Amino acid sequence: MPSLVSVEEIRAAAGRLSGVAVRTPLLPFPGARPRLLIKAESLQLTGSFKLRGAYNTISRLAAAERERGVIAHSAGNHAQGVALAARLLGVPATIVMPERAPLTKVAATRRLGAEVLLHGASFDDAGARAREIQGQLGLTYVHAFNDERVIAGQGTIGLEIAETLPD
Repeated sequence: MPSLVSVEEIRAAAGRLSGVAVRTPLLPFPGARPRLLIKAESLQLTGSFKLRGAYNTISRLAAAERERGVIAHSAGNHAQGVALAARLLGVPATIVMPERAPLTKVAATRRLGAEVLLHGASFDDAGARAREIQGQLGLTYVHAFNDERVIAGQGTIGLEIAETLPD
């Protein structure tokens, strides 16, 4: 399990994401009492917040790691985040997705430049295959959530909320 991520690491991630991730608005949820605000991460190019963590992680890789490439497993949103981040940074990306992953997610991940492999009936099956390939090819694994670099990237959402609503 990762250790705690400091606000300094989140601020550094925000710097890396400047010009990459959209600073999404907080929108009022109609009719909610008390007032409820929604962070509109669906406005990211990939449709979710996952780009933030993937980009922060891949941008911090050493040159040799970038050259070898990255691998991840996902049923959709993380796949697209890793694919786009890798494309933006010129890093080869392989994504292992379950065989029953939504075709729209598979196609979107491929359009973003990743090699997509379909394996297994479940998320865990895809993850086991991704780890095998990682070991065989020496790729860097980009975990969807269990990585301090990913957490710092995702944490930029909270930083934006705190800056927008300082009280």
